[in-house]
Amino acid sequence: MLIAGFPAGAWGTNCYLVAPAAGEECVIIDPGHEAAPGVEEALKKHRLKPVAVVLTHGHLDHVASVVPVCGAHDVPAWIHPEDRYMMSDPEKALGRSIGMQLMGELTIGEPDDVKELTDGAGLELAGMELTVAHAPGHTKGSVTFGMPETADIPPILFSGDLLFAGSIGRTDLPGGDMAEILDSLARVCLPLDDSTVVLSGHGPQTTIGQERATNPYLRQVAAGQGAQEAPRRGM
Repeated sequence: MLIAGFPAGAWGTNCYLVAPAAGEECVIIDPGHEAAPGVEEALKKHRLKPVAVVLTHGHLDHVASVVPVCGAHDVPAWIHPEDRYMMSDPEKALGRSIGMQLMGELTIGEPDDVKELTDGAGLELAGMELTVAHAPGHTKGSVTFGMPETADIPPILFSGDLLFAGSIGRTDLPGGDMAEILDSLARVCLPLDDSTVVLSGHGPQTTIGQERATNPYLRQVAAGQGAQEAPRRGM
């Protein structure tokens, strides 16, 4: 298994390229603000051929490079239907104060081919299976992508902005909801094995076991308690 990740743009959003091995087909996860050059560099370095872009949610810092990346390689983008509008209307998704900061420098809109994600779906892409879990709270259409354990890797969760190392996604933007994100943490994250590697939308990788032991939000959810508003990270 090959996973090449790098932080991109003003918010340091993690973009991931996932393939069975170097020289094979790959999936691109969350090509956000200023991610296109990094994507092309990783494709060349590892001799990869993209077959799809998949998106954990629709915020601009995760989708800003979708149009050029999909267009350059003639591949579809997958997104949950409740976040699809954000690709064409980031100002509505973020509020005017944030959305207008970048509108002048970006190609706003949908790529030519958009496919919609559903909860529990198994995406067969590039010889791999990604399991979709709808995980609202950061946005209404937030999802995670899970990959099962194999002989050479532990289980993996691409958590988007649901779960970070030591924190969770912010809920103060349009569509955010603290009760929903706590429910998503309980449904999506708590049942996972402690060995599950968490590759999130911002910050370093972690594991479910580490977060179960130290993340105040996951600990409070596990104890059946509420939580305070999450600190801001990304959009």
